[in-house]
Amino acid sequence: MRGRGATAVRGAAVSAAVLLTAGALAACEVKDGASGPSVRISTAPQKAAGKPPPAPVPLQTKRSAPARPAQPTRPQQPKAAQPAAQAVRMAPGARGANVRELQARLRQLGHFDRNPTGYYGPVTAGSVSAFQQRRGMARTGKVTDAVLSALRARTHQPTRTELHPPTSRPPAAPDPRCTTGRALCISKTSRTAVWMVDGTVRTAMDVRFGSAYTPTREGQFKVDFKSRHHRSTLYDSPMPYAMFFSRGQAVHYSSDFAARGYAGASHGCVNVRDKKKIAKVFAEIRPGDKVVVYK
Repeated sequence: MRGRGATAVRGAAVSAAVLLTAGALAACEVKDGASGPSVRISTAPQKAAGKPPPAPVPLQTKRSAPARPAQPTRPQQPKAAQPAAQAVRMAPGARGANVRELQARLRQLGHFDRNPTGYYGPVTAGSVSAFQQRRGMARTGKVTDAVLSALRARTHQPTRTELHPPTSRPPAAPDPRCTTGRALCISKTSRTAVWMVDGTVRTAMDVRFGSAYTPTREGQFKVDFKSRHHRSTLYDSPMPYAMFFSRGQAVHYSSDFAARGYAGASHGCVNVRDKKKIAKVFAEIRPGDKVVVYK
């Protein structure tokens, strides 16, 4: 019995020691850096301990406004490359074989109604503009590579006769006074001058006459004198290859006639627009040869 009593006494002593240790620990705070706020161990009676502790209030955080989705950017359209301006090959004021060929090709298409002269004047510029309009091009009146290519594709290489036609109009029947000897036969009706020797035509040329205020005199005359580089003292204008037949009236080359055609008139002289032809006649004709001007 003594042994059982001693054992009971020891057990009671151990239980008391455990209770004393738990009471001492109940007054301490336990901190946990990971759990947030500190928790105090309660030493209240079991009735109070039976209630669950209040749930911790979560911290209120400021909500940020939802980000707006980025607006899709439209891809930039590449700028269309501007066509480079084409070099001008021929323009008003130009002269030469290329201009003559241009005029002959335009004449094949019905855009140029004159004989080729080799001078790029207002008539030629208007013909080029008409061709450009027909082809859907800008109407500049000037010739570029594109104009030349389009023109050559629609025409053939001009023949010598097309480049240097004898006349734009058929010569009229010669006046009887022109059928003998050496005569420069000039018709106002056909507007042609025909250089004839013994009834044979040597050269035919387009001509124009004076206006109603300065008419060209009619009749039979003779060449009084010739002047290769003559200049009018009355009008201060050039009169190349002049062959005078009636006082101040002469047959001579006219650059204005070559440029403007029949849009103008002379001051009474007989104008010729083909320089090569009148140069040939000038070289052959002699003072004293007949000049016949008739209707």
